[in-house]
Amino acid sequence: MKDLLKKILVPIKDVQEIRGVLLPIGMEYLQLVVTGPPGAGKSYYINQIGGWPNEGYIDLTRKNWWKNQTLIYRPREVHLGMPFKGFEEALTVFDKEWVESDPAPLLDTARIKIPRQAASFFQTNWINRYFFEFLLPSPEEIFERRQSRKHQGYFPVDAGLTLEMVGRQVLAYQEVALYLHRAGLNIAVRRSLQGPPFYIAEKGVAHVPQWSIPTHAPRPSLNSVKGWKQLLGIHRSTWFTITTEPQPVKEVSRVAHDGKSFEMLIGNQRFYFAPEISLGVKRRSIRKNWRVSEPHGCDSTEPSGFVRIQDGETVIIGRSNKIYAHILQFDSSVSMRHVGITNERGDLTFTPLNMDRPVQLVRFDDMDYRGRVKLERENAFHRIKQIFGGQIQQKPREEALQLLEKAIDCISHDPARESDRSGSGGGVILLNDDTIPVIVGDLHGQVDNLLKILSENCLLRHLENKAVTMVVLGDALHSEIAGEMEDMDSSILMIDLLCTLKLQFPESFYYIAGNHDSFSEDISKNGISQGVLLKNELFELRGRKYVDAMDLFFEKLPYIVSSKLFFACHAAPPLSRVSYEELVNISDNPALIREITRNRLQRPNYPGGYRKKDINTFRKSLGLAKGVPFIVGHTPMDPFSSVWKNVDAIKKHHIIYSAHQDGPTILQYIRGNFIPLSYPAEPLVKLLNDL
Repeated sequence: MKDLLKKILVPIKDVQEIRGVLLPIGMEYLQLVVTGPPGAGKSYYINQIGGWPNEGYIDLTRKNWWKNQTLIYRPREVHLGMPFKGFEEALTVFDKEWVESDPAPLLDTARIKIPRQAASFFQTNWINRYFFEFLLPSPEEIFERRQSRKHQGYFPVDAGLTLEMVGRQVLAYQEVALYLHRAGLNIAVRRSLQGPPFYIAEKGVAHVPQWSIPTHAPRPSLNSVKGWKQLLGIHRSTWFTITTEPQPVKEVSRVAHDGKSFEMLIGNQRFYFAPEISLGVKRRSIRKNWRVSEPHGCDSTEPSGFVRIQDGETVIIGRSNKIYAHILQFDSSVSMRHVGITNERGDLTFTPLNMDRPVQLVRFDDMDYRGRVKLERENAFHRIKQIFGGQIQQKPREEALQLLEKAIDCISHDPARESDRSGSGGGVILLNDDTIPVIVGDLHGQVDNLLKILSENCLLRHLENKAVTMVVLGDALHSEIAGEMEDMDSSILMIDLLCTLKLQFPESFYYIAGNHDSFSEDISKNGISQGVLLKNELFELRGRKYVDAMDLFFEKLPYIVSSKLFFACHAAPPLSRVSYEELVNISDNPALIREITRNRLQRPNYPGGYRKKDINTFRKSLGLAKGVPFIVGHTPMDPFSSVWKNVDAIKKHHIIYSAHQDGPTILQYIRGNFIPLSYPAEPLVKLLNDL
């Protein structure tokens, strides 16, 4: 049976025993809420640890369900009311309507309400208020348990029980657990009461739940003053003042967010910490994140990677953190678990995890982040304006037409594309393997996101030096933001920017076709015909000649990117074996174009989608080695993230989406792996035009 959590569960190491059950040290006893399908053992669990005996019920579709009286008394067990497509009301997995549905109803995650992060100290941080443990034994174990209890009394939920039904129930709870985890709630999974629980650690995600590392010793007795201070959160850490001389961190220590950078020395290595403060953003909207990188910055000949510790995240610095170890290149002088770092509204709490190898902090300059931005990013801002020819705004009618016609000629005769039968550029781009790929997903009219990507991490400099190759995987047009879907202004500006970038960096910038790169009536979102709207808007603004040229631009776009390091298209691999020649001549095959730009991953509600074997066949058609990563956009897996790695347990199968209002994410090739790099949103069109 399908297991969504297979290979992404990590046992929690730092545990305490409460009445015979191992629970995380960082979790407060009264945070605990236990849920799971019928027969999972929730009641026995709650009785074992001395929780509230009565079952509760939470409807996840209700506004403010986190304030429900059911959750006042904890620890306790709760049943979850979940939203399913085709049903107006939330259902439990033992409701008659759910049980009798064939096929199984699909979870409608868009209707699940999620608490917001507290904006100030005085607001309740509901997203961290509870600790949800999903008790999820195997379906076989639950089925056997429910079969054996029939003689103990009448259990209506066991009527007509089958193993297939139990598997469906477990899968529904796995889906909810994964969704709530991605939304930022404290989620753990327990297979049984023997042994520790697990936290979810998806590949490509470096942070761990804050409660998963110990921030202080086991709580002292409440008969002491120290115990009461710790209970009230007093003196749980000491403030640490960073100076120009390296100082060791000997205990749990807190560094204030003062807008200044510093360095951390661990083992024989040093790492640069810089506060990330978004420019031009209202103060109340700023999230005080930190970036950690190697100290050389823009001086390197290729773009460096960085890791980002977001507000509310906890990370473990050490060789056991594979993502950090890969980007920051930890050597053997760094412990497996060297130091835990928690970002609490910008303040960083350092928890030494190996007292034999000290952690030191030092500040080599007194420049705050704003001053550093002026030095490092203002040059990029001016360069962007220089490349675009002045203000970041829609080009005048005649200039826009000339720009578009030049871009069409450039992409039609691109030396990276093998010619098709017509003598024009074929459907496949063959990339130079000597440059570093930077992959951008769907942008959907988010011009600020594109400008943010260009102005960060010295990308413009590396594009000009041909050290990187930037690939946008289609669908740069048509906003998906509610209230903006009919507004084509951002799409028109995006067209001008894409053409400008292609002409400025003909060997380093590529844009491939997506399903939104068309004037077709089929291009629709929420009933809004965005393809037709864009065509009409361009006709009014720039005339028939420009609309015809835009049609030709769409027609001439490539569809596939291939290299020894990765291969990509907008949406999906073909569902049948096609030759390399057919891919080059894809313009002769509308059905193949539709598959590559519109299909999606196979799901119960999408049986015609692609599978692992289709990716492998596509890889062979391009003549690539086994294991070369496959990257697509088109299908965001949830509303909380921008990158999903090894999707559907298919190794080296990644999905990227770069149109989030909170800021873009890219996939950058760093030392043999594609690493997600995220940036906070900034109103860069306004900022650049105000320079």
